[in-house]
Amino acid sequence: MVKTMKEAKPMAKDTKPPFNKGDLIEFVAKQTNLPKTQAKNAVEAVLDGIKKNAKRDVRIVGFGSFAVVKRKARKGFNPKTGQKMDIKPSRTVKFRPGQAFKSSV
Repeated sequence: MVKTMKEAKPMAKDTKPPFNKGDLIEFVAKQTNLPKTQAKNAVEAVLDGIKKNAKRDVRIVGFGSFAVVKRKARKGFNPKTGQKMDIKPSRTVKFRPGQAFKSSV
């Protein structure tokens, strides 16, 4: 059974908020001693490179790889109404962590 947003468990009080793009920019700025504007440009350039080359596999050694995968057409249902529906085939990006990344988590 699919859980709706109301049924999902709330975050625990001791859980940290997610690490977002702004946090990444700050981290890069501190690690490289660059001003935030230059760190932002660097982060944007990396993300743009990944997005623009997503049609072919993007592999970053020690981190992981991004690959486009095809999803077949399938049957599904609307969780609000329970009505059955056909889901069209689509493409999506899948991230597969590298060995070094897996072992650090």
